[in-house]
Amino acid sequence: MGFASSWLHSRSIFPELVKEAPHQNTGIIVVIPSFDEPHIIQLLNSLNSCYPPECRVEVIIIVNAPPAATGESLKNNLRTINNIKQWKDSHVPFFSLFPVDVGQPSIKEWGVGLARRAGMDEALRRFDLISRREGIIVNLDADCLVSQNYFISLESELLKRKERNGCSVFFEHPLSGDDYPDEIYEAIIQYELHLRYYFQALKYTGFPFVFHTVGSAIAVKALAYVKAGGMNRRQAGEDFYFIQKLLPSGGYFSLNSATVFPSPRISARVPFGTGPAVEKMVNSEEKAYYTYNPQAFTDLKRLFGLKGKSYISNDIQLVKSYNDFPDSVKSFIGEENWKSKIIEIKENTSTDSTFKKRFFQWFNMFRIVKYLNYSHLNIYRKIPVLEATAQLLKLAGKDGFPSDAHDLLLFLRQIEKSGS
Repeated sequence: MGFASSWLHSRSIFPELVKEAPHQNTGIIVVIPSFDEPHIIQLLNSLNSCYPPECRVEVIIIVNAPPAATGESLKNNLRTINNIKQWKDSHVPFFSLFPVDVGQPSIKEWGVGLARRAGMDEALRRFDLISRREGIIVNLDADCLVSQNYFISLESELLKRKERNGCSVFFEHPLSGDDYPDEIYEAIIQYELHLRYYFQALKYTGFPFVFHTVGSAIAVKALAYVKAGGMNRRQAGEDFYFIQKLLPSGGYFSLNSATVFPSPRISARVPFGTGPAVEKMVNSEEKAYYTYNPQAFTDLKRLFGLKGKSYISNDIQLVKSYNDFPDSVKSFIGEENWKSKIIEIKENTSTDSTFKKRFFQWFNMFRIVKYLNYSHLNIYRKIPVLEATAQLLKLAGKDGFPSDAHDLLLFLRQIEKSGS
């Protein structure tokens, strides 16, 4: 029995999907959910142009459709299968390519989360067959492209690093070109600027687990996937929830040496995310993307700055520290909740470092998102992302940054890649 056999027996959605036995040196398996993606050949060409790693690589494409899909979308799924087969007949890729048509599963919540789950479970099954618990399961989307060093970076920075369990791969949306109307590129600049702003704002607060949660740019080792309970079943936001399950075990990092290039296109396949955000901006008279107010992050920074003092505080000092919190934090937490939670954490920790770890297990990304949404319903208002980013950079002591949205996005990309 392999390291994941019992887990797969009880938890996997489908039985074995790929009949061909995996090569013993398989180290990277890319999982691609595909619904209504007849142009997936562009991605295959991109993958095939990468530098081959030392290990073997597999690519598993889960062609699927939700129960309500009809008409042209289903025809496009058939075209996708045929296009992949024709591509295989005319190319000799360095990776093994397995298109799997799972049809329209009769599962109520079927969507990209379950399609991703089906592929990741299959990748796990294949690593289980060769007892390779450190094998990498990579998430990618059918409308993406990748940099040429994609595989060798995953191999050198994740596969060969025993202390690492997973990563978020750096990403960049295309900001210009002939593939889409100008308004699409203008919208994606705004949306990606929001993602980069949010990343920098979380770093500014002192939160220790700041990572992008883009579904097409996540990789995880097989054993870590099992320990995290597998990909969840959500129809959107599955990437965010999955990463939060990975973080407590440690070994998660940002892989900035390679790049995934997601599409900026409009899409209605998920209720929120890139596609719906771009569509909303394109159809709106006001083209600005509204994001969280920097003051809400400044308030979080004050909270996180006081957590260390809480470890050595008595009950009177806990009340005093609570009274020092900004109004947004006090109204969100509540005094009794704050006291009881800090006392509970103190009773279960013996050092400042373990207190800090347990504190952020409580005030994790889920709680941060709840706080941000609460504070913007009751205290703050969202503002244009260009304005928010400029304010945040000034608060963080950075100057000389561009005022144009396009150039400001490039500025944030560079900051992020350099780790500064």
